[in-house]
Amino acid sequence: MSREHRYRATVTWTGNLGEGTSGYRAYSRDHEVSGEGKPVLPGTSDPAFRGDPGRWNPEELLVASLAQCHMLWYLHLCSTKGIVVDGYVDDPEGTMVEGGDGGGRFSTVTLRPVVTIADPAQLETAMALHEQAHELCFIANSVNFPVKHEPQVHARAQD
Repeated sequence: MSREHRYRATVTWTGNLGEGTSGYRAYSRDHEVSGEGKPVLPGTSDPAFRGDPGRWNPEELLVASLAQCHMLWYLHLCSTKGIVVDGYVDDPEGTMVEGGDGGGRFSTVTLRPVVTIADPAQLETAMALHEQAHELCFIANSVNFPVKHEPQVHARAQD
């Protein structure tokens, strides 16, 4: 039996500098992403497209979403297998290819999680769970480009 889940957000353009979109350089790409009971996320376009480098752009958020989804599944799988994860950090990277018409698409995203676990005897299992996390990730299953993985799993230093 399948279940359906719905997600909502509000995206509000805040970049009207007084002239609206009267010209390509006449407006800011700034906007806010908000939702009930959540902090506002300052958004913009990629700096290559006149965005503010101090704000999040949709391309960065897509890469972050893939990394978050993988991490959450991985932590769940580890907990069900009795693997204690002490640390997890990922520095994912996505590549977008711009087309001649100004549009574009992602060609790949590579996740690079570095995981620290408590028990060195579980290193092999902990490493293998990355593949299962990838197979279960809702976001990775929804995109039409490859999501690659370059995980590292280490055991914490024993005292």
